[in-house]
Amino acid sequence: MSPRVIDIHAHAVLEAGFGQAGSWGPELGVDDSGTPFFRVGDTTMPGMAYRGSVFMDVGQRLDLMERAGIDLQLLSPNPLTYLHGIPAAEATHYCQVHNDAMADLVRDHPGRLLGAAALPMQDVDAAMAELERAVRQLGLAAPYVGTDFGYLLDDPRLDDFYRTLVELDVPLFLHPGSAGVGGTPDDPRLHRFDLSLLVGYCYDETLAVTALVFGGVLERHPDVDICVSHGGGAWPFLVERFELAATTRRWVPESLRDGGIRSQLRRLWLDSHVDGHAALDLLVQAVGTDRLVFGTNFGGWDSAHREASEPLIQSFTPNAERLLRLVPTEAARVITTATTTSGGGADHADRPTAEEPP
Repeated sequence: MSPRVIDIHAHAVLEAGFGQAGSWGPELGVDDSGTPFFRVGDTTMPGMAYRGSVFMDVGQRLDLMERAGIDLQLLSPNPLTYLHGIPAAEATHYCQVHNDAMADLVRDHPGRLLGAAALPMQDVDAAMAELERAVRQLGLAAPYVGTDFGYLLDDPRLDDFYRTLVELDVPLFLHPGSAGVGGTPDDPRLHRFDLSLLVGYCYDETLAVTALVFGGVLERHPDVDICVSHGGGAWPFLVERFELAATTRRWVPESLRDGGIRSQLRRLWLDSHVDGHAALDLLVQAVGTDRLVFGTNFGGWDSAHREASEPLIQSFTPNAERLLRLVPTEAARVITTATTTSGGGADHADRPTAEEPP
């Protein structure tokens, strides 16, 4: 019997979130000519008809999952609505509404869907508070956020956030937001030829991995689990160039010399949603397979449903089970024992396991 296939890269659009970020929307509508549009702040994107698609129709999603051979899927926020660049109060309210709706959605489909939380990362204290609520009260499996919060991923202000992830025993998923949407920086050169999709995401992912590795995040927080989308951007292609820099550039920390860069890179989790077999082969060559997980961008323009039945993809299933805590971990056992002994709340005991669907 083939192992179940777990997809960790599947965005959802939730009706409850519309209009919940003040003047930023988000808004889904139809203009006077009958053309559907999606608006976030000052950015209006014509032709985006989420209603009636797999992004909003759970019946369609489950049918397509069945046809694609996907058994379990982690639903994550729409990258257009990370909203890390808007005022913190509006972002916090939006995330709370979004996460409540996400929890309701996945609760109705145990064993098929898991939910990821949106967080207001522009305010670390608010993000940590919402993370705890999302995990402890709502039972969501992980936070799923952008790569640019207006400050760097190795900024010391995030150290308490990374510690909170470890304490709650949940992974962090990083996926770029769309440039120029929700207040994030924009580069006008990306407006041509769909470059915001074809290059922009890869650029942001590469910068994210660089900050985590060179910025010492993984050294300061050895127990944190962070998964970066699309194979970590250009890192599989550039890893030897970064290793060369480690032998020649004085600013590179001593810990990253003599194999330290590749060692740190292999501490990250990366999703396998890269385009083509050559790119996937390069990814495996760079980092191995121990921390690769299957992702599809389900329903998106570059969906990778065809890969679900491949033996290599199915071999990633135990990795996803470990990353999503669908199999017991030492941290989970310690926390469960402590709460049971003290008579405390359910917290982690209510989170899904391989034997007990969400």
